[in-house]
Amino acid sequence: MSSEDEVEEFAALLRRLKARTDRSYAALARPLHINASTLHRYCAGEAVPLGFAAVERFAAICGADPAERIELHRRWVLAAAARQRSRTATVSAPHAPETTGLATSGAASAPAPPATPAPAPGLPPASSPAPRTPWYGRRAALAAAAVTALAATLGGLSTLTTTAKTAGRPGHTSPTPSAPASPAHDLPPGTLTPKTTPAGGRSPAPTSSPSASTTSASAGEADPESPAPPFTWTVNSHLWATGCDHDYVIDKAPRQVPPPPLPQDAAPWARSQGAVHGGQTLVDIAVQGRTDTAVVLKALRVRVVGRAAPLKGTVYFTGQGCGADLDPRVFTVDLDLERPVPRPVQGGEGGTGTPARRMPYQVAAKAPEVLMIDARTVDCDCRWYLELDWSSQGRTGTARIDDHGTPFRTSGTKGLPQYWYANDGWTPAN
Repeated sequence: MSSEDEVEEFAALLRRLKARTDRSYAALARPLHINASTLHRYCAGEAVPLGFAAVERFAAICGADPAERIELHRRWVLAAAARQRSRTATVSAPHAPETTGLATSGAASAPAPPATPAPAPGLPPASSPAPRTPWYGRRAALAAAAVTALAATLGGLSTLTTTAKTAGRPGHTSPTPSAPASPAHDLPPGTLTPKTTPAGGRSPAPTSSPSASTTSASAGEADPESPAPPFTWTVNSHLWATGCDHDYVIDKAPRQVPPPPLPQDAAPWARSQGAVHGGQTLVDIAVQGRTDTAVVLKALRVRVVGRAAPLKGTVYFTGQGCGADLDPRVFTVDLDLERPVPRPVQGGEGGTGTPARRMPYQVAAKAPEVLMIDARTVDCDCRWYLELDWSSQGRTGTARIDDHGTPFRTSGTKGLPQYWYANDGWTPAN
């Protein structure tokens, strides 16, 4: 099934539910805290919600029964993954290793030096017209190009110097340049490098390096020698507990902080304000197999890579709460423990969601799973990520799940001033 078909199936079910009511898009959108035009785009298949909370409330308003809600959730997971694959295929471009900082900050990629004989894999031919760069991005592009050219020149001089020094020495052999590794440009988010059992059934010798068997899918990198992994995933690290309420720690005065965003705009709003999750981070992970072959999700672990005293600043509540029933596999994590462990708990606000069940779980193309991690702290500014162990048809692997290449971050809020938004302004809450 194509990506368009999966998105259309989700949109068609939304339209059928809406048809049961005599309410307009505006009337239905109001209690969902979204615009009427946004709801219309969801129903038309032009967009897919980032989170399921608004979809769940929409289903409740339209009178969906439990079976319909389960089917709606399944179709949303498939549509969200399909739209992510489509968006990645459209905008992905190759990047050199260890340049995730530039990619994260949105800086323009530097063009290849003129001396390069052929374009890198995945780039259009040199004769293709280059996309227009906004005026405010041209300086960044020119600066990046200058740095790249300088680095290439210095690297060439270094190589020549080293060769000149070592040439003629007894036993010296001129080094043979190796071809640069080709990043996997066609792999969607959620792609990882599996650990593959070699021929003969014997596993490779264990290694003491913690990163040897772990690949970050958020960075979109994989070993080109390995086959494609059997599943993909998407991550939303700005899920709000009730669909419209969350705490952020921001080191700014209230007059400098803009009004709270809609839930679907939480991530860019938080980035623009330097906001850190206050006391709680909810991470929504949608996992889907690539084929109908089952993939076993064996274990989930938490790795805390940084601890510091809680941040100084002000706590800003994004809303006053509105309630929403979620139906993922829920795990709680106490980041204040020396060795935090994800523990499965009953899902759903009212205790009617998915029952607490320990791993393993199984996923396939038409049987996705949604994992929600509820990580909390009181005494720590914690930086952390997740490791997900899997196996399928004799292969095993460990996926690193993080915030698009960087650790998740959660900071305690005890003793900080608190504000919530009301009457077109931030109002003290304590």
